[in-house]
Amino acid sequence: MDFKEVIRKLEGMLKQPLPGRQGQISMAPIPVDESRFLEPKPLNPRKGAVLMLFYPGEDNTMVPFIKRPSYDGVHGGQVAFPGGKWEEVDGDLAQTALRETEEEIGVKQSSINLLGSLSDLYIPPSNFLVSPYIGFVEEKPIFIPDPFEVDRIISCPIELLTNLDIRKKGEITVRSEIKLQAPYFEIEKEMVWGATAMMLGEFMHLWENY
Repeated sequence: MDFKEVIRKLEGMLKQPLPGRQGQISMAPIPVDESRFLEPKPLNPRKGAVLMLFYPGEDNTMVPFIKRPSYDGVHGGQVAFPGGKWEEVDGDLAQTALRETEEEIGVKQSSINLLGSLSDLYIPPSNFLVSPYIGFVEEKPIFIPDPFEVDRIISCPIELLTNLDIRKKGEITVRSEIKLQAPYFEIEKEMVWGATAMMLGEFMHLWENY
């Protein structure tokens, strides 16, 4: 899909009411942890932000994901959007998303145009309340992955994200021992599940209904 057409569509759909839970729950692990949707959110959650970044490829519009290195933690080895926790230097969460994107994949903050955000998503295992932002750059970036934060960068065409064939369900093994059933997006033979898949679920709900 033409890059300029994608950006125009993103601008329009982000002006619509966000579906929130309706979009997120479609990709939530099973059984669904309803605590993540309760209001108000738990007191003093850790705050974070991620960025869904669009850029022009040779013949498609692309979105980069990162695969985190394997480690003994809640999110070790998972595929995610660039992002991380809010720091006092950030001011707001949009700045968190921009700073973390530059730190993790090397895209300069000054080159990123923010279009808006999706609904916040609470992640019970890590007590994070994450704000997903959407933005774009005018040219294909030269990625510089942080070797401590990023195992590899996975660039995904928007046309693949819209393909229903990559939405599947299966057994997920967490920290080598916990097994659960979850819907996921299969991208470059990786299982994109959990919070990232739920954010994508809301994004695709907007995309398909605009």
